[in-house]
Amino acid sequence: MCSITAERLYRAFADRDLDGLRAVLAEGFVGEVSAGMPLGVGGRHDGPEAMLRDVWLPVFGVYDVTPVPVAMTAAADGTVVVRGWYRGSVRATAQAMEAEFVHVLGVEGDRITSLRQVTDTACWPRPVAAGPG
Repeated sequence: MCSITAERLYRAFADRDLDGLRAVLAEGFVGEVSAGMPLGVGGRHDGPEAMLRDVWLPVFGVYDVTPVPVAMTAAADGTVVVRGWYRGSVRATAQAMEAEFVHVLGVEGDRITSLRQVTDTACWPRPVAAGPG
């Protein structure tokens, strides 16, 4: 069941399905994003709406990127470790990007209770600030 729940999360990411993301995240969801991520999104985010508003929507607004899992390992305690790649580009410049990730997911039943992201933030191209115009 844990891996099926994790697969729902990545399907929602791939489809850019905000309702699907909301449906798979538990009410008490906690997200931990790698320090040093672009856009200042690193750190702890409490609740599904905070994760959407403060992390995923800003990131998907600047980057056309999809987390692509390549391996999932479920533990007996409901933890799922997902290894994969963020693949895509910077929307404004079409600069390609690829960054490896590990997500440690807490899963209870059919909901994700937590996501801890580990990624090489140096592989994320920094968006170019708009100049005076």
